[in-house]
Amino acid sequence: MNDAATPNHGAADGADNDVSPSRRSVLRTTAGVAGAGLALGAVGAAPASAAGAATAAGAADHRPPQQSAPPRKGPTMAGVPFVRRSTVRVGIIGLGNRGSSMLGVFLAQPGVKIVALAEPVREKAERAAAKVVAAGQPAPAIYAKDEDDYRRLCERGDLDLVYVATPWETHFAMAKAAMLAGKHVGVECPVAMRLDELWALVDLSERTRRHCMQLENCCYGRNELRVLRMAHAGLFGELLHTAGAYNHDLRDLLFDPDYYEGPWRRKWHTRLRGDLYPNHAFGPVANYLDVNRGDRAVSIVSFGTPALGLAEYRAANKPPGDPSFKETYTSADRTFSMVRTAKGRVIRLEHDVSTPHPYSRINSLGGTKGVFEDYPARIYLEPDHSNHQWGDFGRYADWDHWLWKEHANPPGGHGGMDYLMVFRLVQCMRLGLVPDFDVYDAATWTAPVPLSHASIRAQGAPQEIPDFTRGEWRKARSGMDSAKPVE
Repeated sequence: MNDAATPNHGAADGADNDVSPSRRSVLRTTAGVAGAGLALGAVGAAPASAAGAATAAGAADHRPPQQSAPPRKGPTMAGVPFVRRSTVRVGIIGLGNRGSSMLGVFLAQPGVKIVALAEPVREKAERAAAKVVAAGQPAPAIYAKDEDDYRRLCERGDLDLVYVATPWETHFAMAKAAMLAGKHVGVECPVAMRLDELWALVDLSERTRRHCMQLENCCYGRNELRVLRMAHAGLFGELLHTAGAYNHDLRDLLFDPDYYEGPWRRKWHTRLRGDLYPNHAFGPVANYLDVNRGDRAVSIVSFGTPALGLAEYRAANKPPGDPSFKETYTSADRTFSMVRTAKGRVIRLEHDVSTPHPYSRINSLGGTKGVFEDYPARIYLEPDHSNHQWGDFGRYADWDHWLWKEHANPPGGHGGMDYLMVFRLVQCMRLGLVPDFDVYDAATWTAPVPLSHASIRAQGAPQEIPDFTRGEWRKARSGMDSAKPVE
């Protein structure tokens, strides 16, 4: 990356023509570091990679080592609008389960044109291209030569947005390539796996004037947006604590060679001990507290249970000699993390995909006037409720976000959240609005991946969460609680 390149200080659609390194070389580096525990055994010398376990002094007094933000590579991207356009031209990288599902969501949006598809398995790319044609659009270009062919997609001159739906270890390289080629990019979660990569994405977004967004985040759920609006209206009083989780029994899918090819996702359980997938939990509850918009996450403490669930499932369900028996699982079956904010508020995060458990994201918010808890949805607010009896959350439907009032039964996955997420992004791009979330949110919501691992390795020592905004968090600004725009 040529950090000496002159940034474009204009709107979010200025160009940058730097050339990214090959995906293959980046993946070799990433895999090597991942195998070594993501270099989190000690604090690095450079601020951008100082994600290590606490030093002896830091562990002794339970304070995270203090880090300073690296110098800016360009002006902030907070509050930077898109350039208005009538049509949003999209390229999609990755057409597995998630990518092929999201293709239909993009095709359902007005004003979207699918221009190009990149997928090393040509049959998948061709099936996806047929869906585009069946939807009445011209046949998209296909990039299926090899795993690096996504770079040619990014370099096209007729794309506005690149959407990345590939294995986690490839996200950073692909997001980097897209921004260096002058494209906005939306990435499945986690947006990257290392702290230095998160800083690099922040720097690239600022330098190229391109937005880099976490384009799977569970922030657009009906309950999540209703609670957000109620919190902003003061119904919960002064906000004190939140909780979120990704507790989702994935054991059968993790051992399904067709669902997670490779199987790349299960192998992450042999590399990291911490929270592998914090974004679904962190994103919505961070919004409740206006994280990066008046408050910020400053530190995280994590603990993990023994890693027993996947090995037990394997022994009961896989035949002797299955390749999975060569794997040793180290990722905690359940991780518990406590995040402290600058205002002293507390966020609890959980992750568990390895043991039996009904699906839950917890999704809780508490304040001086009451509390909301999800799964199932219930509420207790003064003066509406008393006698220690939960109230009916359905009675607060008037607080629904305008997106849910306009789209009462949205199609797509995650109960319609995916559709509304893409609808809103496309709307912002077409109308020239500021996106609801940005690279600072993507980096913050993903930071627990390396930092929870570091904290667990350091026996629960606190880890500092960097200020990716470099001080911009102190300024109140718009986010998910948006006003309905005039088209």
